[in-house]
Amino acid sequence: MQTTLLSILGLALLGTLHAQDGIPVQADFQQDKLTGRWYSIGLASNSNWFKEKRHLMKMCTTIISTTAEGNLEVTSTYSKGDQCVTRNSLYIKTEQPGRFSYTSPRWGSKHNVHVVETNYEEYALVATQISKSTGSSTMVLLYSRTKELSPDRLEMFTQFSREQGLTDDEILILPQTGETGSAGM
Repeated sequence: MQTTLLSILGLALLGTLHAQDGIPVQADFQQDKLTGRWYSIGLASNSNWFKEKRHLMKMCTTIISTTAEGNLEVTSTYSKGDQCVTRNSLYIKTEQPGRFSYTSPRWGSKHNVHVVETNYEEYALVATQISKSTGSSTMVLLYSRTKELSPDRLEMFTQFSREQGLTDDEILILPQTGETGSAGM
């Protein structure tokens, strides 16, 4: 009886771990190679804020650096109206390399961040499961070291976003912005 109960609990735990890891993570993830400047090329999401703001969104610049504790400091600069706005986020490393957690101080939402695929020099595909009191959503970001990516990379982003259950209306290749001030947007 006790063995059966432990087996059932073990299977339940495995099921839970597998459910959390439904999004793949870059094999042999090398965090130090992810640091530096990136441009957001693509954004896909089934969240309400994305649906409301989609028509206003443009490419932004993101700087990723590693903290002394081994976490990621993510600083994004984007245009909002005629201003440049900067947002800082601290992604806390988890036991699985390439996977991070983040809690939004503004909204209280919990973010489970996965670096799905990257070659570090050209592109990075990042998927995030977001949970908050009103429900959950999925967000996929395509980063590039330059302001343009090959059609193959854009198609990879679109295909992966669809595999996460996002529709074509929820997938956006972001328009470029001009260089703005010293923020380097």
